[in-house]
Amino acid sequence: MSLVRTRRSQRGIDYWPGFVDALSTLVLAIVFLLSVFVLAQFFLSQQVTDKDQALTRLTRQISELTNLLALERVGRKSAEDNITLLTDTLKATEAERGRLQSAVEAGSASTAAAGGQAAALGKDLDAQRQLAARALSQVEVLNQQIAAMRRQLAALEEALNASESRDKESQARIADLGSRLNVALAQKVQELNRYRSDFFGRLRQVLGNRPDVRVVGDRFVFQSEVFFDPGAAGVNPAGTAELDKLAAALVTLDREIPGDISWIMRVDGHTDKRPLSGAGVYKSNWDLSAARAIAVVQYLASKGVPPQRLAATGFGEFQPLELGDTEEAYKRNRRIELKLTER
Repeated sequence: MSLVRTRRSQRGIDYWPGFVDALSTLVLAIVFLLSVFVLAQFFLSQQVTDKDQALTRLTRQISELTNLLALERVGRKSAEDNITLLTDTLKATEAERGRLQSAVEAGSASTAAAGGQAAALGKDLDAQRQLAARALSQVEVLNQQIAAMRRQLAALEEALNASESRDKESQARIADLGSRLNVALAQKVQELNRYRSDFFGRLRQVLGNRPDVRVVGDRFVFQSEVFFDPGAAGVNPAGTAELDKLAAALVTLDREIPGDISWIMRVDGHTDKRPLSGAGVYKSNWDLSAARAIAVVQYLASKGVPPQRLAATGFGEFQPLELGDTEEAYKRNRRIELKLTER
């Protein structure tokens, strides 16, 4: 009766519309921020992909230009060797011509023959000079090509440096967005922890100080005997009364937790390590623990708890609280655990 009078007195001031408006504004703001982050990460990822492809093409072009430059250097060395050979030949030819001219001056008998030889050598000398001129022209062309390739390499290196700088800036922006997201997620986790603490405190008040119900870390632990008869997975009448209290607390919690916090109530089933006979409905402890967890979840859903906020898991005998072989250890290991966690 005192609870009813308290609720009637609290209905005098209705804070609900203002609370809904505030929650709606907060949800819209967070959705907007998450949308901006997703879009930013998408565009930044696209830019990074484009920059990687551009870097790959630039690297391939640099490799090709380096190979071409090596070939041009080999050609230039060959041309320089040819010029050196032609120069040596020209010097030898001029020396021979000098000797012939001396021979012409020494004897008139061999003048005609020496003149013919000198004319032939002169023609050879002119041909060698033309060949040397063409070789020098080729060397000049090669020098111009090498200079042009060097300019291209410098431009490519400058473009590569600019691309690396932009890539570093993009990575820095991505890291900044990631750190902001981590901060936002940490804030959501802290908020969920606060609701978990409030829920466990409220549940403790509702259930009372029962020896078969305790808190272990971040879980609420019920002995299996609270809900089930030995070897069965159907909730007994005494268990439905306790689950009704739990369902009412979860329905209230669902109204209080903001919609942008993704949470679930995980129901874990556990058994002791003594094997089942295999002749009954359940062939193993795994089957029995999973069936009991599912039965609790289904009952809570039937009492108005949103199904998307519930999850059932069976662990069998593989997560014991105690490793002994005593009846007390078996009893503690037969349990249903409730854990309010992130989805």
